[in-house]
Amino acid sequence: MAKLSVNLNRIALLRNSRGIGIPDLAHFARLALAAGAAGLTVHPRPDQRHITVDDVTLLTALIAEQPGIEFNIEGNPFTSGPAAFMPLVARARPHQCTLVPDADNQVTSDHGWNLRADAERLAPIVATLKGQGARVSLFMDPDPAQFALVRELGADRVELYTKPWADAFGTPEQPAVLAQYRESVEAARSLGLGVNIGHDLNLHNLPAFIAGLPPVDEASIGHALTADALELGYVPAVKAYIRALRPA
Repeated sequence: MAKLSVNLNRIALLRNSRGIGIPDLAHFARLALAAGAAGLTVHPRPDQRHITVDDVTLLTALIAEQPGIEFNIEGNPFTSGPAAFMPLVARARPHQCTLVPDADNQVTSDHGWNLRADAERLAPIVATLKGQGARVSLFMDPDPAQFALVRELGADRVELYTKPWADAFGTPEQPAVLAQYRESVEAARSLGLGVNIGHDLNLHNLPAFIAGLPPVDEASIGHALTADALELGYVPAVKAYIRALRPA
C-alpha cells in the first residue's frame, strides 16, 4: 500500500498570515504522525512564505524522535539565499529529497523536469544528495520516455505530477489519462525506480487513481488534506487519506 506523507506547507502558510505562532507546526506534525502518516513533507520556497528554515530545523529534531518516520524535503536545488535548498538539506539530512523545477515566484509546482535539457546540471546534485544519505526523487510529468534518464542520473524514484489526473477526473478524458499514468508507473518499475505521486490529489479522485495503477510507494498530500480537515478535523482527515490509499 502507498504510504502517506503529509505535506505541512498549508499549516505553515496559515500560521505565517498572522505571525502569532498559530497554528503550531510541530503540534500538527505530531497529530499527523499519531494518526498514522508514514512521513512528513515540506517544500520550502526561497521567500519562506510558508515553511521556514527554522521549521526545517524543528521538524528534523521531531523526526529524529520518531523511528521509522520519514522526512521528505522538496524543492529546486538551484535556489540561493537564506533558504537555499542544498545547504538546507545538507544540515537537515532528510530521508528523501524530491527535486522540483519550480521558479522562485511560482505559487505551486506545475510541471516536471525536462531531463533532455536538465540532466547534465542535475547529475552532480543527485550525486551530492545520495552521498549525504538521501533517497533522491525527481518530480516528473507522466512521460515514460524520460525515465531511462532518471535511472542514468542515479535517482531512486520519480514523483509523478498528478494535476493532469485531477483535471481529467470525472471527464471523458479520465480513462486515457489514467492509462498514461499506468504506463508511466510500469515504465518506472521496469527500470527499477520507485514511484511517488503528488499534486491535487483529494478524497474524491484518489481512490480511482490508486485502483487503476500498479502499486506506488508514496503519496505526498497537503493542500486538499488541510482543506478537508476544516470539515473533518485534522486527525480524521489524515486517517481518511490513509484509507483512500488502500487498494480496493
